[in-house]
Amino acid sequence: MTAEAHTHGAEELCAAGTALYSRALREGRVKDEDAAAVPCLLDFGLLRADPDDGQWLCPVSPALVLPGLLSRIEDEIAHQRRRESKLADTFGPLMDLDAQRAAVHSTPMLSVLMGFQRINNAITDAMAASSQELLTVQPGQRPPTLLASVLSQEQELLSRGCRMRTLYQHTARHSTAAVAHYEQLRGDVAVRTLDEVTERLVLLDRTVAFIPANTDRTVALEIRHPALISYLVTTFERLWRLATPMFPVAAHRPPAKDGVTSRQRTIAALLIEGHTDAVIAERLGMNIRTVRVHIAKLASTLGSDSRAQLGYLIGQSGMLEREPEQGPEQGPEPEPGPGESH
Repeated sequence: MTAEAHTHGAEELCAAGTALYSRALREGRVKDEDAAAVPCLLDFGLLRADPDDGQWLCPVSPALVLPGLLSRIEDEIAHQRRRESKLADTFGPLMDLDAQRAAVHSTPMLSVLMGFQRINNAITDAMAASSQELLTVQPGQRPPTLLASVLSQEQELLSRGCRMRTLYQHTARHSTAAVAHYEQLRGDVAVRTLDEVTERLVLLDRTVAFIPANTDRTVALEIRHPALISYLVTTFERLWRLATPMFPVAAHRPPAKDGVTSRQRTIAALLIEGHTDAVIAERLGMNIRTVRVHIAKLASTLGSDSRAQLGYLIGQSGMLEREPEQGPEQGPEPEPGPGESH
């Protein structure tokens, strides 16, 4: 293989290069002519000239080379992030102009919003124009700073006679910041919780909705299509009926039965589906350490010595077939929609 033909990505180390470098580590050096066919070793800085003999190359410790290679990758990522930010800044005003042009003829039924600022501005404008209700799904924990920043906005909406309905995961029931936030609001506001909820949803007056369009929520969809809005409303209402009241009056969750709590039953169900601790934590909005504590308690209760045995014992115990003594299904009846009598 000639040096000219030896081409591969800068982040790769070919089989021939790996083999020669391994030999250099074992033997302490290799001949310069042997490395001619694999110039990637020199490019990576894995070989250097022997100071005592120019015909030989000595290996450089991989522990010294790796941080430098990783640093290069991090620099490239930072460069791409700067490009991404610059493109977003450049195209943001252009997209606003395009949106204004389109608005002259009709209201778009589906718009793409890029960047946190643009998303937040669109939601703020929609909330300011709303006159009936705000339905939201809020997965995970909302930090106190975020709750404080939206307090006046939500109170203004409630003061106009709108109502608020919010769905969280059960973990929010233990958040003093969340409870304190809703205790400060005055108006028709209610909060319920579930083990699992959908991705974030903001739905106003059953006419406009906002949902994330990527995993880090830097892109969102603004939805005004009547069929999609109807689908999202139906989904929210069905989740709401299944959820456990948290505010203004909190319903107690089912007590432990046979030493197993309702939270542990939920974790057990996800365990036997084959999910990892990290996935379970994400789906339930919990800290992974807390998930592992619950799994350890399950194992202790059932007398399990291994994860595989735990899955078997969960199935044998029948715990997932038992109905809770009281649960979300026994909460208040679903509330009427906008325009209906309360």
